[in-house]
Amino acid sequence: MSGNKYLDPPPAAVRDKASFELLRVWVAEQGQHVSLRPGTWDDPFAWGIVLADLARHIVNAESIHRKNFDEDAFLERMLEGFRAEIESPTDDPEGEIMQ
Repeated sequence: MSGNKYLDPPPAAVRDKASFELLRVWVAEQGQHVSLRPGTWDDPFAWGIVLADLARHIVNAESIHRKNFDEDAFLERMLEGFRAEIESPTDDPEGEIMQ
């Protein structure tokens, strides 16, 4: 892992004056912490698309980072983790809306 704690925004987000951050995930205090923008879409189906796109971006990034990488096996294992966490959560989400 690099020494930089922050990820740079993608070039399109820098160029587009109407862009906004939707989601940020941190590993801190031995747990996962999330900042997100609720109310972005009326239909939760859109969040499903975000999750699917995010999964594909993760697979793509890992395939660039690793050698001899099996994208299908990686995606299937990631989906196994997703299903396991949905069916039997390891923690409960908590937090508040902050401005």
